[in-house]
Amino acid sequence: MTRTTTLWSLLLLSAALALGSCTKDATEQATGPEPEAKAASKLVFSSENAVRGELLVCFGEEAVAGIESSVMQVTRSGGVATRSGIADFDAVLGSIGVKALQRLFPVDERNEERTRAAGLHRWYVVEFDDDADLDKAALDMARIAEVSKVEFNQQLMHVHEGRVIPLAETGAAPQTRAAVGFNDPHLGKQWHYINTGDKSIYSKIKAGADVNCDEAWKLCTGDPRVIVAVVDNCVQWDHPDLAANMWTNTAELNGSEGRDDDSNGYADDIHGFNFVDNTTLTISTKGDAPDHGTHVAGTVAAVNNNGTGVAGIAGGSGKNDGVKIMSCQIYHDKDGGDVAMAAKAIKYAADNGAAIIQCSYGYPAGSVTSDTAYSSGASAEKQAIDYFIAKQNCAAVSGGLAIFAAGNDMTGMSSYPGAYRDYISVTAMSCDYTPAYYTNYGPACNIAAPGGDAYQSYLENINTGASEVLSTVNGGKYGYMQGTSMACPHVSGVAALGLSYALQLGKTFTQNEFTTLLLTSVNDINQYCTGTKQYFTDKGSLATLDLSQYKKGMGTGYIDAYQVLMNVRGITCIPIPVGSQYTLNLQPYLGGGNLDLKITEISISAEDMNRLGISANPTIFANQIILKCTKPGSAVVRIKLLAGNGNNSGMNGMPITKEFAFIAREVHSQNGGWL
Repeated sequence: MTRTTTLWSLLLLSAALALGSCTKDATEQATGPEPEAKAASKLVFSSENAVRGELLVCFGEEAVAGIESSVMQVTRSGGVATRSGIADFDAVLGSIGVKALQRLFPVDERNEERTRAAGLHRWYVVEFDDDADLDKAALDMARIAEVSKVEFNQQLMHVHEGRVIPLAETGAAPQTRAAVGFNDPHLGKQWHYINTGDKSIYSKIKAGADVNCDEAWKLCTGDPRVIVAVVDNCVQWDHPDLAANMWTNTAELNGSEGRDDDSNGYADDIHGFNFVDNTTLTISTKGDAPDHGTHVAGTVAAVNNNGTGVAGIAGGSGKNDGVKIMSCQIYHDKDGGDVAMAAKAIKYAADNGAAIIQCSYGYPAGSVTSDTAYSSGASAEKQAIDYFIAKQNCAAVSGGLAIFAAGNDMTGMSSYPGAYRDYISVTAMSCDYTPAYYTNYGPACNIAAPGGDAYQSYLENINTGASEVLSTVNGGKYGYMQGTSMACPHVSGVAALGLSYALQLGKTFTQNEFTTLLLTSVNDINQYCTGTKQYFTDKGSLATLDLSQYKKGMGTGYIDAYQVLMNVRGITCIPIPVGSQYTLNLQPYLGGGNLDLKITEISISAEDMNRLGISANPTIFANQIILKCTKPGSAVVRIKLLAGNGNNSGMNGMPITKEFAFIAREVHSQNGGWL
């Protein structure tokens, strides 16, 4: 028996068990259509920003088997289903010029049991005449007793700011802060990884305003067992700086064209799938930021140390050991970008091994304004994301991580769905530690990362794009872009790097533990949220941004890859200010109890002293450490202590050695200037 026959048999059996009751419900319903108020309560979202001629319908559990039977009778012979087998619902379909009725999430034989347990098999897409009254159609469907929910298919916004500025291939690359050993020619231009304070980018650029990749890469560069799904435009799978790190579905690669060789519901999904056109991946050439997906993917995992182009945060060491990129395409040219496509893409990512979904999209600002509003309707998208979060696809973490761009609306709140409490919302920073002029901020924003700020360079007549984020673009090329879309993959890349390191150390975290670890591995930015900065409006006029409104509104802080790896390793990270003598009290980092720990020795290598700009050995005074760092950087310091110093604790004289990671960063002066 073939796999297809097995599947149809399974579904027909489940249909037969419930067909009688479903048919009776459809034809002998005594109560009639439900009243308008009850029907209206079944509606999810509104028609204001919805796709015309399309609705998502969730049927009741008892009804769905009969619907499957009706749909299968048509589709298994190659036809298009237009009837459900529920008389009242089919009458509505006839009145709106129905074109197709099909399951939202295609059958994946490997995951069908799990899909049904999550209730995702109950969701159907109804396509009909674009001229039909969308609100009336939705309410008419909602009146049917067998219908649980009717969702308006929301259009999504691409979260980006401006177009690609092509990389100028001429000119010497700035020097990196440390010799990481990578030979990627444009790594020195990626200030967002390793910021040396190069004034040719912007006069007020600050060394250390980066995600601290140079120190992190000495510990880990990625692991191919970690898969990141890019829910976006198509990723150019054969880009010379991405090809080696693309996820590959070997069954489809080695299978027959046009056939679903692995029975996951999608044919020819070799490196992902095009959910806009329901076909193989298709490179975008026009429309809203066609390079967007490729650019985002490069930040996560452009191939490192291959003598080509740029580096990726988790792109490996050049030995085919980077994390893998799965392209889940929800935009193509001027088409795509709706909730139905996103929901299918996210479930696909869960079912095909992704541990992280990288999502640079969101709803228009103000369309959803609270967790209650987002969760109460239990939309198809939310159910798909929850399905993803619950799925363990990486041995290092118990579930998936959903990471979203916060939005570029300059509003005091993250956009949804990223704003929802169970997901991670990323704000955007500039190369000088200030918030990017376009970023959303405030409630539901979780963490900050480099997103670039073109206007900082423009104000100084620097038109190269150097103050934006450099990454891969379509056509095998490279370019600069900016936005919370560019900040988001920095967090996704660092998260992937952290999971890679956890795998290599044999450590496992719960999904909540790893999320907490990620959000607390940060450097403080609130100190920089003072004074003002200038930017250009959409109309080209100069405007002034009050930075104080961003204080405590950009998330927990500026993500630091080295801190993430240290926290995965179990080493406490301690922030150290640059530029002045500092007295470090270790007591808050040593725990409570009656250990009575006395510091006896601090050891730091000559290399690390040079990295932090420490000219004299740290000293111990009054059980505190005195040191002065003159350069931003990171280093592991070993400290020896004696426990139970004469207090009869039972631990008298016990020697203890602990490692701490010192993270040295510049601090904002009290007068609002720059040190």
